[in-house]
Amino acid sequence: SYSFCTLLVLPLPHSFREKEKKNPLKTMAKGYVPKGRKERKTRSETSAVETTIHMHKYMKGRTFKKRAPFATKVVRKIAKQVMGTTDNRIEVRLNKAIWSQGIKGCPTRIRVRLERKRNEDEDAKFPLYTVASFVRLPRDGFKGLMTKVISADEE
Repeated sequence: SYSFCTLLVLPLPHSFREKEKKNPLKTMAKGYVPKGRKERKTRSETSAVETTIHMHKYMKGRTFKKRAPFATKVVRKIAKQVMGTTDNRIEVRLNKAIWSQGIKGCPTRIRVRLERKRNEDEDAKFPLYTVASFVRLPRDGFKGLMTKVISADEE
């Protein structure tokens, strides 16, 4: 005689179920921009902005011997954010101000003037570049300072 065994159908564990739906923006093809979102293009006009960079929030937890070199990279990153250029240069006086207290003692805040300029070089890779320069302030002069756009006639 034959014995029939009954099959138990158990629910599959969570890991075998269909994969959870992922964020569609992360799975889209490279270069795809959803409707309603526009890519930021580099600005064509030259201008200047004076702003304060709060270095301390970028330096928290940073290895001591890497702080001043990282601070220069932070200035370049902020210049890219604010001015929209990929070619960002740091003036000598700003570099000296960052390194003034040594490699591990960067200033907590630093006032910077970002100027977007036209590249005069014919075979330049980018038509515009940004120069970051140091703005001197009194010791406790950061209170109440806001970011200000400087027009060509104020210079």
